[in-house]
Amino acid sequence: MSSSFTMYTTPWCGYCHRLKSQLDREGIAYDVVDIEQDPSAAQIVESANDGNQTVPTLVYPDGTAQTNPSLMQVKEKIAALAG
Repeated sequence: MSSSFTMYTTPWCGYCHRLKSQLDREGIAYDVVDIEQDPSAAQIVESANDGNQTVPTLVYPDGTAQTNPSLMQVKEKIAALAG
């Protein structure tokens, strides 16, 4: 299964770990980018969050983003993109 979106994260982010676990349990594929290791990724997160490095930030193929979404919000977005 190809990834549905990219999750921008940090190793210490508890919200990121929780969402990753939920997505893994649901079998939802995604790519992970650590913004502490990739400065250009940090800029993507900042542009989606009014200059803040808030994680998790999910960026979808249509260019939209969600910041710290619930599992339900992610599933709804994926369904809308597939629709």
